[in-house]
Amino acid sequence: MANGAAPGGQRIVPVSLGERSYDILIGGGGVASAGRIIFERFGRKRVAIVTDRNVAAHHLARLEDGLAAAGLRSEAIVLEPGEATKSFAALGPLCERLLEAGIERGDLVLALGGGVIGDLAGFAASIVRRGVRLVQVPTSLLAQVDSSVGGKTAINTPQGKNLVGTFHQPSLVLADIDVLSSLPERELRAGYAEVVKYGLIGDAGFYDWLEAHWRRLFGNDREVLADAVEISCKAKAAIVARDETETGERMLLNLGHTFGHALEAWCGFSSRLLHGEAVAIGMAQAFRLSEQLQFCPPGAAARMEAHLSAVGLPSRIAHIAGPDRPVAADLLRLMGQDKKVQDGQLTLILVRGIGSAFITREVAAKRVLAFLEQETGSGGC
Repeated sequence: MANGAAPGGQRIVPVSLGERSYDILIGGGGVASAGRIIFERFGRKRVAIVTDRNVAAHHLARLEDGLAAAGLRSEAIVLEPGEATKSFAALGPLCERLLEAGIERGDLVLALGGGVIGDLAGFAASIVRRGVRLVQVPTSLLAQVDSSVGGKTAINTPQGKNLVGTFHQPSLVLADIDVLSSLPERELRAGYAEVVKYGLIGDAGFYDWLEAHWRRLFGNDREVLADAVEISCKAKAAIVARDETETGERMLLNLGHTFGHALEAWCGFSSRLLHGEAVAIGMAQAFRLSEQLQFCPPGAAARMEAHLSAVGLPSRIAHIAGPDRPVAADLLRLMGQDKKVQDGQLTLILVRGIGSAFITREVAAKRVLAFLEQETGSGGC
């Protein structure tokens, strides 16, 4: 199944981008061996580790020991966990810390954490000294299969999710599946939503495989975890190689995200709704809307909702904790901040069935509003 093998049995998935190509290494022991791998690939560089308090408690010491054993000097910058850290308020001080650490263009910023840390550290790496090299060491399932790959970096603003950022490809991604065993169950489920996405957008066989193997994945079966991460990374790497800056095909990777990002913004980018949970609801909404518009045969939405429910993921706005519910017009306004909007027209990722997503700008805003009114009212919940 693997494209290649690294020492220690790690699987290699290449991301082919000419001079900016890089490898994703998938397997166990990636955190501990990061120092050796970095030294072998990049030489004796200074490393600035960016992480958060929760991840640091589990993995920072092991990473620092490995870097020191390889003769690499490192400095750790430990931030607060949570989506609120993806902000201007955190970006400025982080950039200053990197400069104070003496990080030069030839040195490395190493993002040790989930999607928040990867996005923020990647953004900082892209602008400090007009760009320094980045190594992603993702510690969540979501980051391993999605956010650490492809070079998207960003912070959130009051206007919406990921609206300020850059494209800055990493030089290496080390996906250590052993660290997934330390994830809270809710975080693992949230990451699984992004795994399911790859089956839904273009690989019905992978979706069938997930329906058959998800219990082993959540049971920390290392082989199943490695397979799921590898298949997801291969799918993303292929799309990124063809459309790096999201001018066409790469938009398919946003299945569920236009709806989901609006829900995250409505929740204030808080722990009330994790990113993967928002994506799960958004994907279910995309399927329900596709059925209503007769793009998709009846039953597909129910099948994928049943799978989300089985693994403990939400599929409807009513599943968001708390008594209040968003107003449809507010969600539509938030969706209007989506990065894929063109000439004021929403770009939606809809489906013709499981494994067959497509991009459309042909759905009128008033039709989307009517759908959101169903979703937020008694009939939609």
